[in-house]
Amino acid sequence: MGQMKKDAEALLRAAAQARQAGRSAEEVAHLEEAVGSWPDDPRAHNARGMRALADRDFDRAIARFLSATKLDPGEPALQMNLAAAYRGRGDDEGERRSLQAALDIDQRYFIAQLRLAELLQRLGRISEAAPHWSAVAQLAGGMKDAPPEMLEIQARAQARLAEHDRKFEQQLDRDIADQLGDDLASRRFRACVDSMFGRRKIYHNECAGLHYPFLPADEFFDRSFFPWFAELEAKTDAIRAEALAMLSSRSEAIRPYVRQPAGAPENKWSPLDQSLDWSACFLWEYGQKNEAVCDLCPATTAALEAIPQSRVPGKAPNAFFSILQPGARIPPHTGVTNTRTIIHLPLVVPEGCTFRVGGETRHWREGEAFAFDDTIEHEARNDSDQLRVILIFDVWNPHLDETERRNLERLFAIADRGLVATSAG
Repeated sequence: MGQMKKDAEALLRAAAQARQAGRSAEEVAHLEEAVGSWPDDPRAHNARGMRALADRDFDRAIARFLSATKLDPGEPALQMNLAAAYRGRGDDEGERRSLQAALDIDQRYFIAQLRLAELLQRLGRISEAAPHWSAVAQLAGGMKDAPPEMLEIQARAQARLAEHDRKFEQQLDRDIADQLGDDLASRRFRACVDSMFGRRKIYHNECAGLHYPFLPADEFFDRSFFPWFAELEAKTDAIRAEALAMLSSRSEAIRPYVRQPAGAPENKWSPLDQSLDWSACFLWEYGQKNEAVCDLCPATTAALEAIPQSRVPGKAPNAFFSILQPGARIPPHTGVTNTRTIIHLPLVVPEGCTFRVGGETRHWREGEAFAFDDTIEHEARNDSDQLRVILIFDVWNPHLDETERRNLERLFAIADRGLVATSAG
């Protein structure tokens, strides 16, 4: 056996020497003898296949490479040679099978991933090509001190992936997007698609106080949870008139919303600390009714008392006119507890005012209420040259049932008596 291998190696060396010397006929003779004498040696078949490939004798090359791959099925390089022969013959399916066979042996075979991505792209099978372009980008990006040509391949792979995403997005727009509405199911589907394409982040509850588990972390609640919205919105004109009257009176009840304790370290709220850039006029604050303001705003007070407010002594309800000066911005922040829902009734909203909750940004529309979870990061901007005024108040999270609400009231009551340490309010 050792002599047989030696003789086979001798013939292969002789063939290689003949090739280097440009004596192709002599090379072929040595290779044919090696294949005929040692048909179980995959090296002989592979070497003969490489000579045939160089001669563009693709059928002979395929036959030799097929024999080599059967004799050594665990060698991906043989599958790559077979793929090259199929490509030379114009057999796309044969090339695809061979490239996939190489990857079935080694998924990290860079050239196989690249060639298969290029083949599928060329055939217009863009969705099938995408995972291979992704593998190419990852493998190229993971190479230490990658040469410039490798960086070029990585950039090309990333461009192909971006093209795939664009076409997929266009297909979705044609087939699905036009059928979507403003309902909860459509909003969630849009968020899913935007997250898939990396166009938005999915935000989660961040509660500074009490986190109630297993409640849906929805940015904006669906209107169907608040059947009383229409009745509230019908009173917008009267509520707006009372808010503007309070502003024109320069009432002392209008004060900075942000009032940090003395000595507080520098933080994101410092620019708004003690500033009327963001001011508030409270009708209820931490469950305490401001009788003076409510007396001056009877329509607003009646509207608030007509809705199902949460009533927790020392905690809720809270209701106030929120005034944001021209050019002012409220930084991204999160609230105290997801057991509550924050309602906005826009009263005065010039162009250029926006409100973001999580990954969705909305323009307020005067007289159109909405509800959101303030334990999901949110921020507000007034990029106009006029005041922005909104009525803001809180109610229970609509996903809490009546029993849960009563239990929470008892929990907060115990906390207020000092038996439990909590920052839930």
